Amino acid sequence: MSRQHDLPDSPAASIPRAAVEVLRTSVLGDVLVAGDQDYEHARAVWNGMIDRRPAVIVRCKCEADVSAAVLFAGDHDVPVSIRGGGHNVAGYAVCDDGVMLDLSSMRGVQVDPERRRARVEGGAIWRDVDRETQAFGLAVPGGLISDTGVAGLTLSGGIGWLRSRYGLTIDSLVSADVVTADGHLVHTSADENADLLWALKGGGGNFGVVTTFEFALHEAGPRLMFCAPLYRVAAGSEPIRYWREFLADKLDDVGSLIEFSTIPHDPDYPEQFWGERIYTIAAVYAGDADVGEQLLEPLRGLGDLVADFSGQMDYCDIQQLFDTLIPFGQYRCYWKSHYLSGLTDAAIDVILERNAAPPSPNTLSSIWAFGGATARVAPAESAFGDRSMPYMLSIDSIWAGSENDEANITWTREFWERMRPHSDRGRIYLNFPGFGEEGEELVRRSYGANFAKLAEIKTRYDPANRFRFNQNIRPG
Repeated sequence: MSRQHDLPDSPAASIPRAAVEVLRTSVLGDVLVAGDQDYEHARAVWNGMIDRRPAVIVRCKCEADVSAAVLFAGDHDVPVSIRGGGHNVAGYAVCDDGVMLDLSSMRGVQVDPERRRARVEGGAIWRDVDRETQAFGLAVPGGLISDTGVAGLTLSGGIGWLRSRYGLTIDSLVSADVVTADGHLVHTSADENADLLWALKGGGGNFGVVTTFEFALHEAGPRLMFCAPLYRVAAGSEPIRYWREFLADKLDDVGSLIEFSTIPHDPDYPEQFWGERIYTIAAVYAGDADVGEQLLEPLRGLGDLVADFSGQMDYCDIQQLFDTLIPFGQYRCYWKSHYLSGLTDAAIDVILERNAAPPSPNTLSSIWAFGGATARVAPAESAFGDRSMPYMLSIDSIWAGSENDEANITWTREFWERMRPHSDRGRIYLNFPGFGEEGEELVRRSYGANFAKLAEIKTRYDPANRFRFNQNIRPG
């Protein structure tokens, strides 16, 4: 399924080597082409299935480097891809034959605890943000894996543990600095270029290279209650149905999901369950840890347990609990999603059936509960659009070896098709798009009434569609 290439000894034909040498003298960071010592390492991303070969990789160290690289791509009429944390499962960080901007050297985080603001550079990962903000008992609602890039997660919405009380990541985004397709650095806020800020709140990387995000900060931690009882898939659906009813009046304070996985051969788990499919009822109470422990206690006694990893933990530790599930670059991944119109018994039955025996034991799948602060943002207030979906299903296939590509991708697509009747108008979370193979139809469906406005803003800031390695919105 991945594209293979012969190793060229020069950049793409449209970019003369002499031009690359000029670029090297004009930026602080490294400029790499095929054959350079670090080129193969630099083009690798988290999903080991991605095998693309940029004509030029620019390891940017500052905004001037970003601007120079974008102008260089325009001069040679090639597209730009943007690598922040390199975690996007579709591999949009890497392009074939274009210019790849690697922002991983731009990871600074500055916290102003008095104003409750954090300025975060575009190459930062969530671990960087959590470390600096938690020093003051503050947080930005980020994702669930700490080495995810801030930029990629934020620009498509950002779903994490704190969504119940503080909403999506974009709901805390108050300003940004963006290098647009003409190479200019533009500041956007509620008072300046407000259309661009609106578009960044869910519109993906369509509009430029975000070099700095400014986030509002919220009280969180340092200790929170994390609930994580493990139940066997073979034991049936009753704990899931209980969870569904239990959360109904707690969505303002509890961020929760049910995650399906396989018990590893690991002494941390009872040996009699090694290799068995299970689901974890995972939840975080976004307030006092003692209150949360008492509130979530009923989720921990819904039948025979495989194990229970619940307990009060530091927020930073909670953010890193899932990091080891998918080591960088070691597995092949294909993830799809549906927003669900509800979680009926019939939907639960399909999810259980499909998760009983996936082709790969590494495969995960999750039911995410929404509501709370996430649902209180009107569709027109951000590019993300309608928040009325009560749940999301993510189907996260993870496996080793290219010989297993077809079996795992086919399984994922069949599961996804089975869930169509339960989908909320065919919309998906655009950070989990498969390979984006449905194209513009999928993007239009997911943005709904906001699509036309996004296309207008795209035309204003990127009329040549230079930034098209994303869930692309073509210029109007």
